[in-house]
Amino acid sequence: KAPLSKSLLLVPSAISILLTLLFQHYQKFFAYNLQAIKEDFQIWRLVCGRTVCLDLKDTFCSSLLIYNFRIFERRYGSRKFSSFLLGAWMLSALFDLLLVELAQYIFGFTINSLPSGFLGPVFALFVPFYCSIPRVQVTQVLGHFSITNKTLVYILGLQLLTSGSYIWILALSGLISGICYNSSILKVHQILCVPSWVAKIFSWTLEPIFSSAEPTNEIRVGMGATVDIQRQQRMELLDRQIMMSQVAQMRRQRQQQGGMINWNRLFPPLRHRHNANYQDHHPSDQETPPPTEVSEEQVARLMEMGFSRGDALEALRASNNDLNVATNFLLQH
Repeated sequence: KAPLSKSLLLVPSAISILLTLLFQHYQKFFAYNLQAIKEDFQIWRLVCGRTVCLDLKDTFCSSLLIYNFRIFERRYGSRKFSSFLLGAWMLSALFDLLLVELAQYIFGFTINSLPSGFLGPVFALFVPFYCSIPRVQVTQVLGHFSITNKTLVYILGLQLLTSGSYIWILALSGLISGICYNSSILKVHQILCVPSWVAKIFSWTLEPIFSSAEPTNEIRVGMGATVDIQRQQRMELLDRQIMMSQVAQMRRQRQQQGGMINWNRLFPPLRHRHNANYQDHHPSDQETPPPTEVSEEQVARLMEMGFSRGDALEALRASNNDLNVATNFLLQH
Protein backbone atom coordinates (compact mmCIF):
# COMPACT_ATOMS: atom_id res chain seq x y z
CA LYS A 1 0.00 0.00 0.00
CA ALA A 2 2.87 2.35 -0.77
CA PRO A 3 3.17 2.54 -4.58
CA LEU A 4 4.82 5.98 -4.56
CA SER A 5 7.50 4.84 -2.13
CA LYS A 6 8.15 1.77 -4.27
CA SER A 7 8.49 3.90 -7.41
CA LEU A 8 10.92 6.25 -5.65
CA LEU A 9 12.83 3.22 -4.44
CA LEU A 10 13.09 1.45 -7.78
CA VAL A 11 13.19 4.02 -10.60
CA PRO A 12 15.90 6.47 -9.37
CA SER A 13 18.00 3.57 -8.07
CA ALA A 14 17.84 1.79 -11.41
CA ILE A 15 18.78 4.97 -13.30
CA SER A 16 21.64 5.62 -10.88
CA ILE A 17 23.05 2.12 -11.37
CA LEU A 18 22.75 2.37 -15.16
CA LEU A 19 24.49 5.77 -15.20
CA THR A 20 27.31 4.45 -13.01
CA LEU A 21 27.93 1.17 -14.82
CA LEU A 22 26.87 1.62 -18.45
CA PHE A 23 26.17 5.24 -19.39
CA GLN A 24 28.84 7.21 -17.59
CA HIS A 25 29.06 9.77 -20.41
CA TYR A 26 25.48 10.85 -19.60
CA GLN A 27 26.23 11.62 -15.95
CA LYS A 28 26.98 15.26 -16.77
CA PHE A 29 23.29 15.82 -17.53
CA PHE A 30 22.34 14.75 -13.99
CA ALA A 31 24.94 16.85 -12.17
CA TYR A 32 23.52 19.38 -9.70
CA ASN A 33 25.59 22.27 -11.11
CA LEU A 34 24.57 25.52 -9.44
CA GLN A 35 26.85 27.62 -11.61
CA ALA A 36 25.15 26.35 -14.77
CA ILE A 37 21.75 27.06 -13.22
CA LYS A 38 22.56 30.64 -12.23
CA GLU A 39 24.76 31.72 -15.14
CA ASP A 40 23.46 29.66 -18.07
CA PHE A 41 19.84 29.40 -16.82
CA GLN A 42 19.82 25.63 -17.13
CA ILE A 43 16.71 25.25 -15.01
CA TRP A 44 16.27 21.65 -16.11
CA ARG A 45 19.20 20.75 -13.85
CA LEU A 46 16.95 21.47 -10.88
CA VAL A 47 14.90 18.45 -11.98
CA CYS A 48 17.61 16.07 -13.19
CA GLY A 49 20.22 17.01 -10.62
CA ARG A 50 17.81 16.70 -7.70
CA THR A 51 16.26 13.37 -8.65
CA VAL A 52 18.98 10.81 -9.45
CA CYS A 53 22.06 10.14 -7.31
CA LEU A 54 25.40 9.82 -9.08
CA ASP A 55 27.06 8.19 -6.07
CA LEU A 56 26.00 4.62 -5.36
CA LYS A 57 26.56 5.07 -1.62
CA ASP A 58 24.03 7.91 -1.60
CA THR A 59 21.68 5.78 -3.70
CA PHE A 60 21.88 2.90 -1.23
CA CYS A 61 21.36 5.04 1.89
CA SER A 62 18.54 7.13 0.42
CA SER A 63 16.78 3.98 -0.82
CA LEU A 64 16.88 2.43 2.64
CA LEU A 65 15.52 5.65 4.14
CA ILE A 66 12.68 5.82 1.61
CA TYR A 67 11.88 2.20 2.45
CA ASN A 68 11.63 3.09 6.16
CA PHE A 69 9.63 6.26 5.48
CA ARG A 70 6.97 4.37 3.50
CA ILE A 71 5.01 4.30 6.75
CA PHE A 72 3.90 7.88 6.05
CA GLU A 73 2.34 6.94 2.72
CA ARG A 74 0.48 4.11 4.42
CA ARG A 75 -0.65 6.43 7.20
CA TYR A 76 -1.62 9.54 5.22
CA GLY A 77 -2.28 8.18 1.74
CA SER A 78 -0.37 8.57 -1.51
CA ARG A 79 -1.72 12.02 -2.36
CA LYS A 80 -0.82 13.65 0.94
CA PHE A 81 2.55 11.90 0.96
CA SER A 82 3.31 13.06 -2.59
CA SER A 83 2.21 16.59 -1.65
CA PHE A 84 4.71 16.59 1.20
CA LEU A 85 7.49 15.37 -1.11
CA LEU A 86 6.59 17.95 -3.76
CA GLY A 87 6.50 20.80 -1.24
CA ALA A 88 9.76 19.70 0.40
CA TRP A 89 11.41 19.26 -3.00
CA MET A 90 10.49 22.78 -4.15
CA LEU A 91 11.28 24.45 -0.84
CA SER A 92 14.61 22.66 -0.49
CA ALA A 93 15.62 23.84 -3.99
CA LEU A 94 15.05 27.42 -2.87
CA PHE A 95 16.89 26.91 0.41
CA ASP A 96 19.80 25.26 -1.43
CA LEU A 97 20.43 28.46 -3.37
CA LEU A 98 19.97 30.66 -0.31
CA LEU A 99 22.32 28.58 1.85
CA VAL A 100 24.99 28.53 -0.86
CA GLU A 101 24.84 32.31 -1.14
CA LEU A 102 24.89 32.62 2.65
CA ALA A 103 27.92 30.33 2.93
CA GLN A 104 29.72 32.35 0.27
CA TYR A 105 28.90 35.62 2.05
CA ILE A 106 29.92 34.42 5.54
CA PHE A 107 32.80 32.02 4.88
CA GLY A 108 33.99 33.41 1.56
CA PHE A 109 34.17 30.16 -0.44
CA THR A 110 32.34 29.45 -3.68
CA ILE A 111 30.23 26.31 -4.15
CA ASN A 112 29.69 25.47 -7.80
CA SER A 113 27.90 22.14 -7.42
CA LEU A 114 26.13 20.02 -4.81
CA PRO A 115 25.64 16.25 -4.52
CA SER A 116 22.93 14.98 -6.84
CA GLY A 117 19.89 12.98 -5.88
CA PHE A 118 16.51 13.05 -4.20
CA LEU A 119 18.18 14.08 -0.95
CA GLY A 120 16.29 17.21 0.11
CA PRO A 121 12.89 15.49 0.52
CA VAL A 122 14.55 12.49 2.16
CA PHE A 123 16.06 14.70 4.87
CA ALA A 124 12.73 16.56 5.14
CA LEU A 125 11.00 13.28 6.05
CA PHE A 126 13.07 13.16 9.25
CA VAL A 127 10.87 15.95 10.63
CA PRO A 128 7.56 13.99 10.68
CA PHE A 129 9.55 10.88 11.59
CA TYR A 130 10.88 12.59 14.72
CA CYS A 131 7.55 14.22 15.60
CA SER A 132 4.97 11.50 14.93
CA ILE A 133 6.64 8.08 15.17
CA PRO A 134 6.65 6.78 18.78
CA ARG A 135 9.94 5.79 20.34
CA VAL A 136 10.03 2.22 21.67
CA GLN A 137 13.14 0.99 23.46
CA VAL A 138 14.50 -2.30 22.13
CA THR A 139 17.65 -2.82 24.17
CA GLN A 140 20.56 -1.02 25.81
CA VAL A 141 24.27 -0.95 25.05
CA LEU A 142 26.65 -0.91 28.03
CA GLY A 143 23.68 -0.25 30.28
CA HIS A 144 23.46 3.45 29.37
CA PHE A 145 22.84 3.86 25.62
CA SER A 146 19.31 3.00 24.57
CA ILE A 147 18.65 1.29 21.24
CA THR A 148 15.15 2.06 19.95
CA ASN A 149 13.11 1.27 16.88
CA LYS A 150 14.28 4.59 15.38
CA THR A 151 18.03 4.21 15.95
CA LEU A 152 18.80 2.50 12.64
CA VAL A 153 17.03 5.22 10.66
CA TYR A 154 19.04 7.93 12.39
CA ILE A 155 22.26 5.99 11.74
CA LEU A 156 21.39 5.80 8.04
CA GLY A 157 20.73 9.54 8.01
CA LEU A 158 24.09 10.18 9.67
CA GLN A 159 25.82 7.95 7.12
CA LEU A 160 24.16 9.85 4.29
CA LEU A 161 25.10 13.16 5.91
CA THR A 162 28.79 12.25 6.03
CA SER A 163 29.01 10.85 2.48
CA GLY A 164 29.87 14.14 0.75
CA SER A 165 31.61 17.44 1.38
CA TYR A 166 28.65 19.78 0.83
CA ILE A 167 25.81 17.40 1.59
CA TRP A 168 25.21 19.22 4.86
CA ILE A 169 23.68 22.04 2.80
CA LEU A 170 21.15 19.61 1.32
CA ALA A 171 20.45 18.17 4.76
CA LEU A 172 19.92 21.60 6.30
CA SER A 173 17.69 22.81 3.48
CA GLY A 174 15.70 19.56 3.65
CA LEU A 175 15.16 19.86 7.39
CA ILE A 176 14.11 23.50 7.08
CA SER A 177 11.67 22.68 4.28
CA GLY A 178 10.29 19.75 6.29
CA ILE A 179 9.72 22.00 9.30
CA CYS A 180 8.01 24.62 7.13
CA TYR A 181 5.71 22.08 5.51
CA ASN A 182 5.02 20.05 8.65
CA SER A 183 4.23 23.10 10.80
CA SER A 184 2.07 24.72 8.07
CA ILE A 185 4.09 27.95 8.04
CA LEU A 186 2.46 30.48 5.67
CA LYS A 187 -0.03 27.76 4.63
CA VAL A 188 2.64 26.03 2.56
CA HIS A 189 0.78 22.71 2.68
CA GLN A 190 -2.23 24.34 0.96
CA ILE A 191 -0.18 26.01 -1.78
CA LEU A 192 2.31 23.26 -2.61
CA CYS A 193 0.05 20.25 -2.96
CA VAL A 194 -0.84 17.72 -5.63
CA PRO A 195 -4.26 18.47 -7.21
CA SER A 196 -6.88 15.77 -6.91
CA TRP A 197 -7.17 15.32 -10.68
CA VAL A 198 -3.42 14.72 -10.96
CA ALA A 199 -3.60 12.19 -8.13
CA LYS A 200 -6.43 10.37 -9.93
CA ILE A 201 -4.47 10.22 -13.19
CA PHE A 202 -1.44 8.71 -11.44
CA SER A 203 -3.64 6.29 -9.48
CA TRP A 204 -5.14 5.02 -12.76
CA THR A 205 -1.86 4.80 -14.67
CA LEU A 206 1.13 4.26 -12.37
CA GLU A 207 -0.40 2.78 -9.24
CA PRO A 208 -1.28 -0.58 -10.90
CA ILE A 209 2.34 -0.89 -12.03
CA PHE A 210 3.92 -0.37 -8.61
CA SER A 211 1.21 -1.85 -6.40
CA SER A 212 1.92 -5.17 -4.70
CA ALA A 213 -0.52 -7.99 -4.18
CA GLU A 214 -1.51 -8.74 -0.62
CA PRO A 215 0.41 -11.72 0.83
CA THR A 216 -1.66 -14.89 0.77
CA ASN A 217 0.48 -16.85 3.24
CA GLU A 218 -0.21 -14.47 6.13
CA ILE A 219 -3.28 -14.42 8.33
CA ARG A 220 -4.99 -11.07 8.26
CA VAL A 221 -5.61 -9.41 11.58
CA GLY A 222 -9.23 -8.32 11.62
CA MET A 223 -10.51 -5.20 13.32
CA GLY A 224 -13.17 -5.30 15.98
CA ALA A 225 -16.74 -4.62 15.02
CA THR A 226 -17.22 -1.89 17.61
CA VAL A 227 -15.16 1.03 18.83
CA ASP A 228 -14.72 -0.57 22.27
CA ILE A 229 -13.31 -3.77 20.77
CA GLN A 230 -10.94 -1.75 18.56
CA ARG A 231 -9.74 0.19 21.58
CA GLN A 232 -9.18 -3.06 23.46
CA GLN A 233 -7.18 -4.44 20.51
CA ARG A 234 -5.01 -1.34 20.36
CA MET A 235 -4.51 -1.45 24.12
CA GLU A 236 -3.45 -5.10 23.96
CA LEU A 237 -0.96 -4.35 21.16
CA LEU A 238 0.50 -1.44 23.12
CA ASP A 239 0.60 -3.58 26.24
CA ARG A 240 2.64 -6.22 24.42
CA GLN A 241 5.11 -3.65 23.12
CA ILE A 242 5.57 -2.12 26.56
CA MET A 243 5.84 -5.57 28.11
CA MET A 244 8.62 -6.68 25.76
CA SER A 245 10.55 -3.47 26.41
CA GLN A 246 10.21 -3.69 30.19
CA VAL A 247 10.92 -7.43 30.32
CA ALA A 248 14.26 -6.80 28.62
CA GLN A 249 15.08 -4.09 31.16
CA MET A 250 14.03 -6.17 34.18
CA ARG A 251 15.94 -9.17 32.87
CA ARG A 252 19.14 -7.15 32.62
CA GLN A 253 18.65 -5.88 36.16
CA ARG A 254 18.12 -9.43 37.41
CA GLN A 255 21.30 -10.59 35.70
CA GLN A 256 23.24 -7.73 37.29
CA GLN A 257 21.73 -7.89 40.78
CA GLY A 258 20.51 -11.46 41.01
CA GLY A 259 17.28 -12.67 42.57
CA MET A 260 13.83 -13.44 41.24
CA ILE A 261 11.31 -11.01 39.80
CA ASN A 262 7.56 -11.15 40.27
CA TRP A 263 6.66 -10.74 36.62
CA ASN A 264 2.92 -10.87 37.26
CA ARG A 265 3.24 -7.93 39.61
CA LEU A 266 4.87 -5.90 36.82
CA PHE A 267 2.56 -7.03 34.00
CA PRO A 268 -1.00 -7.70 35.20
CA PRO A 269 -3.14 -9.45 32.60
CA LEU A 270 -5.46 -7.35 30.52
CA ARG A 271 -8.51 -9.27 31.68
CA HIS A 272 -8.04 -7.83 35.17
CA ARG A 273 -8.33 -4.28 33.84
CA HIS A 274 -12.05 -4.00 34.42
CA ASN A 275 -12.33 -0.25 33.92
CA ALA A 276 -14.66 0.07 30.92
CA ASN A 277 -13.90 3.75 30.35
CA TYR A 278 -10.13 3.14 29.95
CA GLN A 279 -9.26 5.55 32.76
CA ASP A 280 -6.31 5.25 35.10
CA HIS A 281 -7.05 2.60 37.68
CA HIS A 282 -4.61 1.49 40.33
CA PRO A 283 -5.72 -1.72 42.08
CA SER A 284 -4.96 -2.13 45.72
CA ASP A 285 -2.79 -4.86 47.13
CA GLN A 286 -5.85 -6.99 47.83
CA GLU A 287 -6.88 -6.80 44.14
CA THR A 288 -3.49 -7.93 42.79
CA PRO A 289 -4.06 -11.08 40.70
CA PRO A 290 -2.40 -14.31 41.82
CA PRO A 291 0.70 -15.51 39.97
CA THR A 292 -0.05 -17.04 36.61
CA GLU A 293 0.34 -20.81 36.41
CA VAL A 294 2.64 -21.69 33.54
CA SER A 295 1.53 -24.50 31.27
CA GLU A 296 4.09 -27.28 31.18
CA GLU A 297 3.06 -28.06 27.62
CA GLN A 298 4.02 -24.54 26.50
CA VAL A 299 7.26 -24.76 28.48
CA ALA A 300 8.05 -28.01 26.68
CA ARG A 301 7.31 -26.42 23.30
CA LEU A 302 9.70 -23.55 24.03
CA MET A 303 12.36 -25.96 25.25
CA GLU A 304 11.99 -27.92 21.99
CA MET A 305 12.91 -24.70 20.18
CA GLY A 306 16.21 -24.61 22.06
CA PHE A 307 15.44 -22.27 24.98
CA SER A 308 16.30 -23.13 28.57
CA ARG A 309 13.56 -23.95 31.06
CA GLY A 310 14.29 -20.86 33.15
CA ASP A 311 14.03 -18.51 30.18
CA ALA A 312 10.84 -20.23 29.04
CA LEU A 313 9.24 -19.87 32.48
CA GLU A 314 10.17 -16.19 32.72
CA ALA A 315 8.87 -15.38 29.25
CA LEU A 316 5.57 -17.23 29.78
CA ARG A 317 4.96 -15.61 33.14
CA ALA A 318 5.73 -12.17 31.74
CA SER A 319 3.44 -12.68 28.74
CA ASN A 320 0.58 -14.15 30.80
CA ASN A 321 0.98 -17.57 29.16
CA ASP A 322 0.87 -16.14 25.64
CA LEU A 323 3.08 -18.50 23.66
CA ASN A 324 3.45 -16.19 20.64
CA VAL A 325 4.56 -13.19 22.70
CA ALA A 326 6.91 -15.33 24.75
CA THR A 327 8.46 -16.81 21.60
CA ASN A 328 8.94 -13.38 20.01
CA PHE A 329 10.61 -12.07 23.14
CA LEU A 330 12.99 -15.02 23.43
CA LEU A 331 13.91 -14.79 19.74
CA GLN A 332 14.71 -11.07 20.02
CA HIS A 333 16.67 -11.41 23.26
